[in-house]
Amino acid sequence: MKVGIIGSASVGQTLANAFKNEGYEVMLGTRNTSKKDVVDFNNETKIDVGTFDETAKFGDLLVLCVKGGAAKEALQLAGKENIAGKIIIDTTNPIGDKPPVNGVLNSFTDLNNSLMEQFQKDYPDAKFVKCFNSVGNLLMYKPQLDATPTMFICGNDEAAKKKVTDILTAFGWETADMGKVEAARAIEPLCVLWCIDGFLKNDWAHAFKLLKA
Repeated sequence: MKVGIIGSASVGQTLANAFKNEGYEVMLGTRNTSKKDVVDFNNETKIDVGTFDETAKFGDLLVLCVKGGAAKEALQLAGKENIAGKIIIDTTNPIGDKPPVNGVLNSFTDLNNSLMEQFQKDYPDAKFVKCFNSVGNLLMYKPQLDATPTMFICGNDEAAKKKVTDILTAFGWETADMGKVEAARAIEPLCVLWCIDGFLKNDWAHAFKLLKA
């Protein structure tokens, strides 16, 4: 399976390397293929780099990992025809530009309308799965913690979530499937909660764990 990464910042580069390590053919998508950090990444990893449009065409599975405020434009640049019918791992969060208040980030959506719901409405043929939004990029692949952490996911397509669950297992995570796309209203704010400890204690090496009796 070919994986197209829509976004070339730290999260995109981390996940591109992770998928390559797991044997996938990968392309890293960026707005500007001549950016120094992207060129350096290509030279160091030998992972191909392309525009959002080229990357969306390339990938059988796509990973959306840009800032939440830039995500809709990124999907437009990727091209509706290029993402139709494909699994899209949605790592984004609706974090606003205002600085945190006592460690609490600002969101530009409310609890009744998640960012992923907006994506799914705009691209009904795509199979969005919320994932990787509630942890930092340094722990996304093979996290070294005292216990296997939990990644909360949701989405409307059961087969897509099964594929993402298989990926998470290979990446060193356990999966908690929270149901349909509306569950993103609860999963997206986990980013805010995760960041509080980071801002207040300068500690970013943590993840969530769901315990069951």
